[in-house]
Amino acid sequence: MQTMAPEKCQDGRERLQGWLNQTLRIKMTDGRTLIGLFLCTDKDQNVILGSCEEYLTAPDSEQKEEPRVLGLAMVPGQHIVSIEIDKMDHR
Repeated sequence: MQTMAPEKCQDGRERLQGWLNQTLRIKMTDGRTLIGLFLCTDKDQNVILGSCEEYLTAPDSEQKEEPRVLGLAMVPGQHIVSIEIDKMDHR
């Protein structure tokens, strides 16, 4: 089991707290993109998003498709490829 140095752990907590209620874009291993409000995470690196929408193609791609509204969603940490703060308005 990996453990982090206390100062790195504190930095990570501060970063996560800064992301609370921000709109995140999460890319998943199967190619889907989820966009929603960051509500919380857990020790297993799962992420909870509120007002979440699922895109099968990238939301900013040339192919426009309607997103699937998921509402409240739990994103398994093992399937997350990347997380970024989303600055675009998709709605």
